[in-house]
This record gives sequence, structure tokens and C-alpha cells, in this order.
Amino acid sequence: MAGKQYKTGIALSGGGARGFAHLGVLEALNEHGIYPDVIAGTSAGALVGVLYADGHSPREIMNFMNSTSRLHYIRPTVPREGLLQISGIARILKEHLRAKTFEELKIKLYVTATDLNNGRCEYFSSGELLDPVIASASIPVLFKPVIMNNICYVDGGVMDNMPVKPLEGKCELLIGSYVNPVGYEENVTSLVQIAERTFMLNMSKEINEKIRKFDVYIAPEELKDYKILDPEKAIEVFDIGYNATKKKLQENEIRKLIDGVLKPEQTGSSMPGS
Repeated sequence: MAGKQYKTGIALSGGGARGFAHLGVLEALNEHGIYPDVIAGTSAGALVGVLYADGHSPREIMNFMNSTSRLHYIRPTVPREGLLQISGIARILKEHLRAKTFEELKIKLYVTATDLNNGRCEYFSSGELLDPVIASASIPVLFKPVIMNNICYVDGGVMDNMPVKPLEGKCELLIGSYVNPVGYEENVTSLVQIAERTFMLNMSKEINEKIRKFDVYIAPEELKDYKILDPEKAIEVFDIGYNATKKKLQENEIRKLIDGVLKPEQTGSSMPGS
């Protein structure tokens, strides 16, 4: 472990409204004295990651993002480039992000987006903050792409839904929070349902080969019963992530691993910016 750049890193997957579970994961980790000092996020994971890296607590972020209406997140747009627009999310970020650039964040952050022109994944970690985060969460077909430097970017989950790559070899303790389990889906008849389901299936295909790269891996199966475009059950989803993490941290093997990495002076620290 000697020579690693960071003490604790966490990768946050995509998964739409299931991303509220990431907040529960972070809340449980913080209660256990675990505070990531580097984050890699895709889509919903990028949204959670940027607000957390900006110094907001999981509960604060929950208050920012929670809503009783889908219209808080999306609104119809002309279906030429996308069916929906993430106007609500953009507004939340503009209202609550204190940092304007990656360099101003309190915690190192990598944001994953897909370069459609060149057909590759890109990890943003410097420069202007807002556009890469919005791009990372722009599910293709459903949401309008983001243009940066004449390149068309969409959701990072197209190429890398569980962004472990920026963190590999850099962390003494590497945690993965995965919120995109795939189960049986009865209704897939509308255009939005088909696009949503197709995207979810594509995102899930790569995860098995990545699991072994994490020291602690949290992936609540119950999340398969929750829609990725439905934020109305945010509190339930938060609790699922929280409870799954608390349970994971009680496992003897995991406790020994964490205790071996996090020295007493670290386990008593507080969240940056709190």
C-alpha cells in the first residue's frame, strides 16, 4: 500500500434516480469514519460526486435533489436531439455548486462522459465543471447531448458506467457503489421505456469484470425495483444504499481491511468543508 496517492477512493456508477442510493452509501461511510479523498463518477454518480466534492454532506445533497415531481429534473423538448431536457438538474447545480472548476473542489473528482464523435470515454478532472457533469448525465436519445470544443458528449455510462479506471493503483482503500442492477421488467412498450431499458442493459454488461478491482463493493439488489427516471422514491432509495453499506461494514473481513488501512487519526476526521 505504500506510495499510493490517496487513502480512500470511491467510484459511483450511473443509474438515474437510483443514484440517491449513493448518498446513503456516503452517509453510512461517513458515520463509520470513512471520508473519500478522491471520487470518480458517471452520470448520477457524477452528480452526487460533484456536490459531495464541493463540500456538501449527503443529507444536504438529498435535500437539494429530492423532489415529488419528475418535472423537477426534466421537461419536454423538441425531439430532434433528445426527448427530454435536464433543466432541473442544471438549475440545482448552478444554485448549489460553489466551485466553478474542478480545481476549486475540496475533493479530487473525475467525471466520466462519452465522446460520441470519436467513440471513446473521457475522464474530466480539470477546467470548467458544469458542462462535463451535465454531459455525464445526458442519457442518449432521452436527453440532449452537450457540446464542448465542437465534440458531442453524452452519458458516461455508454462507455464506462463504473469508472474504476481513474482510481486504479492510486488508492489504499478502493470502494465501489453500484446502483444499476438489472431484473425483470414487465412494461417496455413506450419509446421512453424502451430507450431507458436498452441503456440500462448496456450499462450492466461490464460490471462483473470490474467487481474484483474494489476492496469494498456495494450493490444493493433491491434497486432493480426502482425506475431510473423516477425520483419520487428518493428517500427509500437513499435508505437502501445506507442500509446495504452498514451491513457491508459489519462483515468481519471488511472491518479488518478498513481498520488496517485507516489509522486512528483518520477514522476520527471530519468531512472536508464541514
